[in-house]
Amino acid sequence: VQLQASGGGLVQAGGSLRLSCSASGRTFIFRNYIMGWFRQAPGKERELVAFISTAGGTWYTDSVKGRFTISRVNAKNTHYLQMNSLKPADTAVYYCAARRGGPYDIWGQGTLVTVSS
Repeated sequence: VQLQASGGGLVQAGGSLRLSCSASGRTFIFRNYIMGWFRQAPGKERELVAFISTAGGTWYTDSVKGRFTISRVNAKNTHYLQMNSLKPADTAVYYCAARRGGPYDIWGQGTLVTVSS
């Protein structure tokens, strides 16, 4: 099983980016997994930013509510993180991850988001 994250880059404060995470693997049934996005800023611990359940329910950490939107397209084995009104504090390496009933145990390689002031 492999998760491939993409879409990071350099953006000015107030701008937008959309991250994508594509899953592959013969035994990986995407629709059965909760898909999440984490981020890790320099010198800080990795934090959960958002996740989307198998039924499409979503959760966001307080600092991104109203600015970020997580979504998934099961037919494409892909989930997304639309990030609007970006702030310098959003600068981090963003990781996609997947889990079923337990902890997140499938991870992508990370994509760097840099927001300049």
